[in-house]
Amino acid sequence: MRFFHTFAIVLAATVGLAGGVVHAKPKVELGIDVLAANQFRGLEGKRVGLITNQTGVSASGRSTVDILKDAPNVNLVALYAPEHGVYGAELAGDYVASTKDARTGLPVFSLYGPSRKPTPAMLKDIDVLVYDIQDIGCRSYTYISTMGLAMEAAGEAGIEFYVLDRPNPLNGNRVEGMPLDPKFRSFVGQWDIPYVYGLTPGELARMINAQKWITARPKLTIVPMRGWYRNMYWEDTGLSWVPTSPHIPTADTSLFYVITGLVGEGMPVNHGIGYTLPFQLLGREDFHAFTLADQLNGLKLPGVYFRPAFYKPFYGSLKDKMCQGVQVILTDPDQVNLTNLSVLLLEQLQKYTGGRFFSKEVAPTTKGPSLFDKVAGGDDLRLHFTAGKPAASLIASWQANLAAFRQLREPYLIYQNRPTVVSVPAPTPSASTKPNVEPKPVPKVEPKTKKTEKPAVKPAAPKPATPAASTPAPNTTP
Repeated sequence: MRFFHTFAIVLAATVGLAGGVVHAKPKVELGIDVLAANQFRGLEGKRVGLITNQTGVSASGRSTVDILKDAPNVNLVALYAPEHGVYGAELAGDYVASTKDARTGLPVFSLYGPSRKPTPAMLKDIDVLVYDIQDIGCRSYTYISTMGLAMEAAGEAGIEFYVLDRPNPLNGNRVEGMPLDPKFRSFVGQWDIPYVYGLTPGELARMINAQKWITARPKLTIVPMRGWYRNMYWEDTGLSWVPTSPHIPTADTSLFYVITGLVGEGMPVNHGIGYTLPFQLLGREDFHAFTLADQLNGLKLPGVYFRPAFYKPFYGSLKDKMCQGVQVILTDPDQVNLTNLSVLLLEQLQKYTGGRFFSKEVAPTTKGPSLFDKVAGGDDLRLHFTAGKPAASLIASWQANLAAFRQLREPYLIYQNRPTVVSVPAPTPSASTKPNVEPKPVPKVEPKTKKTEKPAVKPAAPKPATPAASTPAPNTTP
């Protein structure tokens, strides 16, 4: 059981540490660490373009840009920036401009500007594209859209594509939520995967390539991690967390993003953006904190507690307004289906507001679907609740798709679960069989050995078996 301490989360978000203190050697070697240990095998003498941002760092925290630039057998010639930019400073949805990196002198091509996919001009001097970005495991987070579209561009240009693999902070077993309706495909829902898909970037890249979700497939190489297991949360890796975007300051925020990200998408509610607890709050001026908390805690949902909250956002939605609502506290994330909880919150907020929670901003317009529907992957969720239907029937409608996806993803998995080692104590005599007299001492007999031999010693008790290392699949994918 894992407990996420609210105080630690608040402290990290407030002072900006975000897991920046390393107390021991990380248990996990990232793809960039493995690539460097293998002397950058496969990149020698090639012109390399790197798709990365501030999260592209080694286990020790060194930038992948610096590692590749300093490698004597690697020719790093260009950088490519996803949403939020190479340094992660741009806000969500803000265009990123192409520029020249002042520190390295390398050109930086924007993949979140007029084009979301590398153009032929961006790739004309490249032999291989390398992708190294930390993700959070949710379909609406745009880095996986960038990765797949860049793979397609590489396939069209006839150049190789490398993925330097990284952990999924939600762990690799969590598969949840609504499927994607192809009519609502967008940059916040690009691939036919559930809302929470339980794959690392490398595993997803294998799936995208093999399933032919892109029109041109590149020669794909995954550089896997060492020491990572599917049932690991970020805290188990020993790695420092670099904020993946301005509002994901800690690894734990990834879980809350799934829970409230959709609830706050165009809705008349603040979900902690603009305050010290992004994605952990739900509040607005006319909510009554204690009443709402009582309603939600009355559901008796395992692994989660709702604390009455009072706060004023510093910026963004409801800036400087006194908001009342709840803070979502995960007491045991293993007991919580994050996406189901998100849907239950929508249902409860609809009840709390007398059926008026869904605002006109989430309805489609003549320009097309709303951002809410795009993030949700379709209009089923919105139409379900505005029609007054229960969350349970909506959740039930996803289960066949989730089961099919779990089976579909199986060939593309690289990592296993960490085996559980159970210590079994030696049996002790029961009270009825225990002798009531002290056993007689056994006379000590010296072994008949040569004088040069050491005397016999009592063998040590066997140690518990050490879990086998996670065995990565071959580097080159189908």
